[in-house]
Amino acid sequence: MTARRVAAIDCGTNSIRLLVADADPATGELTDLDRRMRIVRLGQGVDRTGRLAPEALERTFAACREYADVIRELGATEVRFTATSATRDAENRAEFTEGVRDLLGVTPEVVTGDEEAALSFTGATKELTGRADLDTPYLVVDIGGGSTECVVGTDGVRAARSVDIGCVRLTERHLARPDGTVTDPPTAGQVEAIRRDITTALDEAARTVPLAEARTLVGLAGSVTTVAGLALGLTEYDSTAIHHARIPYAKVKEVTDTLLTSTHAERAANPVIHPGRVDVIAAGALILLTLMERTGAAEVVVSEHDILDGIAWKAAGA
Repeated sequence: MTARRVAAIDCGTNSIRLLVADADPATGELTDLDRRMRIVRLGQGVDRTGRLAPEALERTFAACREYADVIRELGATEVRFTATSATRDAENRAEFTEGVRDLLGVTPEVVTGDEEAALSFTGATKELTGRADLDTPYLVVDIGGGSTECVVGTDGVRAARSVDIGCVRLTERHLARPDGTVTDPPTAGQVEAIRRDITTALDEAARTVPLAEARTLVGLAGSVTTVAGLALGLTEYDSTAIHHARIPYAKVKEVTDTLLTSTHAERAANPVIHPGRVDVIAAGALILLTLMERTGAAEVVVSEHDILDGIAWKAAGA
């Protein structure tokens, strides 16, 4: 089978991302042509209202218009659009589906949590196969805006579970005031409330996924990669430096403690933190830290390749 030019779109609770790549199933190589992200906060208020907000839909559709132009210019022959946590939860997801179909000509696949987990596992581990310095099985953890996927496997998925904890969901649930602003910094009581939610969710995940049996923790998505960039002391976000970085527990704790005690202005002044993550990164970091404490992981291997890459491989028929 020859390489195919494919486009993959991952629409989550906080961001929408595009990857256009040449995928060669014969060699296992995925060659990026364009990879970009827009923070659209599609999940704004979904945990509270059960509906996608009009302004969130418009931000998302604006990104879709941009992506449609890129896909057309690069000549992708297969396009797959996967939507995750926010649209699973929304009463008015038909409005979202119709808007995407009009703009991109494809129907978004609203995947289940388990399907999301399998795609994340494929994207994160395909290029780790055969690494002598990493023990298996892997525990792949994808910390999103609305949910977190936990997947254990070696050559494929052995067990997976999606739980409803994510950086946006927990921030809105515990840190947001009635006017939409966020407590800055959070109180000790608020941090403890977030931790309780994370612990409850991990207890739920552990009923399906043998978290403690994993030998290598692989962390995905913006919360994890941002924590890695901060732990590495980068002066700007650098995906090349972050991809496959190995961040020890002590550094994750140091970064998390700093984020939980910093102000909005202090976080916003750090160029490693995307502006769209300034208010939600502390909750995301706390999910990672609590998971490492739960599993006893000494480090996290950070991957820039995740569900988006898994969607691309699926588009290529691999």
